[in-house]
Amino acid sequence: MRYAITREVPGTINDCQLVELDRSVIDKEKARRQHQAYCDLLTSVGWKVVTLPREDRWPDSVFVEDTAIVVDECAILARPGAESRRAEVAPIAEVLRRYRALEQIDPAGTLDGGDVLVQGQKVWIGRTSRTNNHAIDQVKAILQPFGYTVQSVAVAGCLHLKSAATPVGERHVVVNTQWVDVSAFEGCEVIETPADEPGGANVLDLGDCVVVDARYPGLQQKISERGFQSEALEASELAKAEGALTCCSLLIQDV
Repeated sequence: MRYAITREVPGTINDCQLVELDRSVIDKEKARRQHQAYCDLLTSVGWKVVTLPREDRWPDSVFVEDTAIVVDECAILARPGAESRRAEVAPIAEVLRRYRALEQIDPAGTLDGGDVLVQGQKVWIGRTSRTNNHAIDQVKAILQPFGYTVQSVAVAGCLHLKSAATPVGERHVVVNTQWVDVSAFEGCEVIETPADEPGGANVLDLGDCVVVDARYPGLQQKISERGFQSEALEASELAKAEGALTCCSLLIQDV
């Protein structure tokens, strides 16, 4: 089985944390429709969606990816860089323990799951305002005994590493080269975002298809030309909260 943990859009999403974007009004009902379409797509390609109820105490809680890193051997509970988000981790941990042994990031480490890319045995972690070297060192200590290589990557101009780069398949990485140095992905096949679609690099690889934000048709065409099945999905309201496609789920595959 393949599982996707999600959480419903909170009524307080307009109070979300913002770092790079100016605040604009988020249409909550439209955001919920877009999130439901996201969950429906996951289901349609064979993922069992585990949806937690909305939690209005936590305006960013729809973005469950930031609460953990999931690999075959374990799940690492994050310690979000925004202190207001740290309470989101415990209820996600209760779900994750059904599927994985749990590790965790301890103080003085801070880490958002959105800063972590995993492709096979390679792991890249963005150094950002949300993720620091203390946490990166802890992830290395946890994962290296399982054979993973962990590499830190400088990020500029966006909130998370996954805003600038996401893995596709076994060898490809979608990259906005203005926000991250492409040399970090040496040995990978790079798919660069079109110059007029800088926000498109966050794509969601579901195995059977690669999901692309519908605002970035040029990037979707590039991905299709590399031989991947692709699907476009509306995510405009979630993007106003500095969220994107990978942010809205934690993906777990049975091993």
